[in-house]
Amino acid sequence: MPNTVSLVWFRQDLRMRDNPALHMAAQFSGPVVPVFIWSPDDEGGWAPGAAARVWLAASLEQLDASLAKRKSRLIIRRGPVLETLADLVRATGARRLFWTRRYEPAAQAVERELERAMAAVGVQCQSFNGSLWREPWETANSGGEPFKVFTAFWKAHQRAAATGDPLPAPERLRPPKTWPASLAVEDLALRPAIPWDDGIREAWTPGEAGAHAALTRFINESLADYADHRERPDKTGTSRLSPHLRFGEISPRQIRHAVESAATEANAKGAECFLRELGWREFSYHLLHHYPHTVDESLRLSFVGFPWRDDPPNFDAWRRGRTGYPLIDAGMRELWRTGWMHNRVRMVVASFLTKDLLIPWQTGSRLFWDCLVDADLANNTMGWQWTAGCGADAAPYFRVFNPVTQAQRFDPQGAYVRRWIPELAALPDRYLHQPWKAPETALAEASVRLGHTYPRPIIDHAQARIRALDAYNAVR
Repeated sequence: MPNTVSLVWFRQDLRMRDNPALHMAAQFSGPVVPVFIWSPDDEGGWAPGAAARVWLAASLEQLDASLAKRKSRLIIRRGPVLETLADLVRATGARRLFWTRRYEPAAQAVERELERAMAAVGVQCQSFNGSLWREPWETANSGGEPFKVFTAFWKAHQRAAATGDPLPAPERLRPPKTWPASLAVEDLALRPAIPWDDGIREAWTPGEAGAHAALTRFINESLADYADHRERPDKTGTSRLSPHLRFGEISPRQIRHAVESAATEANAKGAECFLRELGWREFSYHLLHHYPHTVDESLRLSFVGFPWRDDPPNFDAWRRGRTGYPLIDAGMRELWRTGWMHNRVRMVVASFLTKDLLIPWQTGSRLFWDCLVDADLANNTMGWQWTAGCGADAAPYFRVFNPVTQAQRFDPQGAYVRRWIPELAALPDRYLHQPWKAPETALAEASVRLGHTYPRPIIDHAQARIRALDAYNAVR
């Protein structure tokens, strides 16, 4: 069948290079039709949030431009996946369908049904792992059971995670005689009607080229110091690759290959630490695959009876960055402005919500899902459960992050807080992270009026910690 049409269904693999599905389609002599389907109803209640949709729109435009350079284009449709792909099969006469696997429960259910539906009409389906070093089901403990502790998982996973070299991008894709009908990106209405996304557009360069530029910049400027600087929100010590990974603009295999190729004696410690952090991403998908219910429910059954609180006023203060704790508020303001938050700050912010305020982790998880450009169901779920103490390899229940000491340790000169909370910028370092302890003269000189220009703390952390420990002890 030399002229048989192949469909390539793009989802979270919006790239040309190291894309096994696209690479396979290009090996045949027939036409290739790249397809993206906007189908939020097929996401099981986890359709991309507002910030992720902004990124998605830009990434789709970049992908379409890359395809155009290869005499191809991206066909964009909207609607249920099964019906839409069936319509495209009829319109193009396609007999092959390729895609990159996803691991979210709803996505896997769609893939299984799609394989059955396509087999019934004689369409050959083939899916590929283009998102992980190893499949989530390929790593198990000595008893064949899934891991729940990262260190043990990483040892086993790392030993077996031989990934090979990244695949090249196809030089050209043969177009069909007639292209099927397509929507434009703007027809999907992914961008907001009221342009609140200026900060996201200023902070990021979505797309495959932007992903590789970020990787090169990280290797050249930050890899050597990564082990020492990755916890510091006041420094540019992290890769900022997470949204590029979330949309598959770059693959974990490409990142690993680039880091290992650039490894020297000077940056070996940073490279090892960075790859281990990517191992946490692999672990999150391992957990999501084996425990899909955890997207909404705590992994630890004892938390069924945890005394969570319904506290709309304090949740609103946390959400708006008005808790009176500068590190917490700086993190939330960074989130609202850029769609991203430094990982150390994410942990402190999440701890404050779940432990100081005793507000359910699911509430924070949903807000992050809507506000993060890198919102990833596996990572987001694991991160919130880890901090709340109710998931796999969770932080000890008695660990309640102190927002003041965390700020003093990881933002010692206050550069991060001053950037995101300019109304406190003139305070001396010793009072910046706890302005309620500043004498009136220092507050006046810095033009800070507590309760007016900046809020007083909404809760006493020391008392909140005692309350949290009582609650955790009750369900142990």
